[in-house]
Amino acid sequence: MAETDDLPVPGDVLDAAGRLAQVVVRTPLLHSPELDARLGGRILVKTENLQRTGAFKFRGAYNCLSRLHADRFPGGVVAYSTGNHGQAVATVARMLGIVATIVMPVDAPAVKIAKARQQGARVVLYDRATESREEISARIANDEGAAIVPPGDNRFVIAGQGTVGLEAIEQAGGPVHAILVPCGGGGLTAGTCLAAEARQTTIEIWPVEPAAFDDTRRSLSAGHRVENATVSGSICDSLLARTPAQLPFAINRTRVTGGLTVSDREVLMAMRIAFEEFRIVLEPGGAVALASALAHPERLRDRTTVIIASGGNVDAEVFARAVPPGKGLDAA
Repeated sequence: MAETDDLPVPGDVLDAAGRLAQVVVRTPLLHSPELDARLGGRILVKTENLQRTGAFKFRGAYNCLSRLHADRFPGGVVAYSTGNHGQAVATVARMLGIVATIVMPVDAPAVKIAKARQQGARVVLYDRATESREEISARIANDEGAAIVPPGDNRFVIAGQGTVGLEAIEQAGGPVHAILVPCGGGGLTAGTCLAAEARQTTIEIWPVEPAAFDDTRRSLSAGHRVENATVSGSICDSLLARTPAQLPFAINRTRVTGGLTVSDREVLMAMRIAFEEFRIVLEPGGAVALASALAHPERLRDRTTVIIASGGNVDAEVFARAVPPGKGLDAA
């Protein structure tokens, strides 16, 4: 694939929107008067848990793989992922007739591993505490003549993810003051920054991370990329990156307003609120933006805020921690 190491620009997001128009789900932007009253502002939830493959990652995967020069990569593609990116690449590869290998951590949610395999991809498992997914992927790509499709460091992946924000801005029907974005490697945040720029708006962009895995927040403060001490220990499996991806951070460091963090307890509460208010299922990593809004309503008061609910691929036992069986809308 050409130009994958180039920094994407706002026009790339607009181009991606055209490419995705006939294949992507234009996910609903939900509104709850009850949530508005609770938080003191107008709250709009962009439900990417309803996207194909259950997460926003389908957008970047399709925008990237649909440009693949198959004759240059007889081994297809190899992607490393905690789950959602892998599912998306596997699904798009099947759609386009491309061979796919997905490198996933052995402790990824079983539902994510199973879905990648169901799409016909070969899944290679690794220990995220002792092995490097990048090194494993590079070895496979070299041995088999495959193209590496990273979850963040790819111009077309970032541009595809940016169509989430582009849609939300269009669907809002009026000015948007801030967008809260779940953040792992930073690709969705970077794409959202570019989408706001493409629409020539001054929207505040706030990446949200698990409290003990705030590599983006700390990197923004330091002015350079820093690492997390570990990549395990939170229920937000989809956001546990070692360090911000290079291309997204190059965009985010000058464009985002600041970094926010939430606890696992706050995430579980957000998952429950999403179910009770909207009857939607969010995975922990997909609920961090809503969790931040619920924990700090003062940031949203008298403003219109878009909250990106980035995914819904959650194992049943984890979801039951947020919404225990038998608990309904009226449960306290």
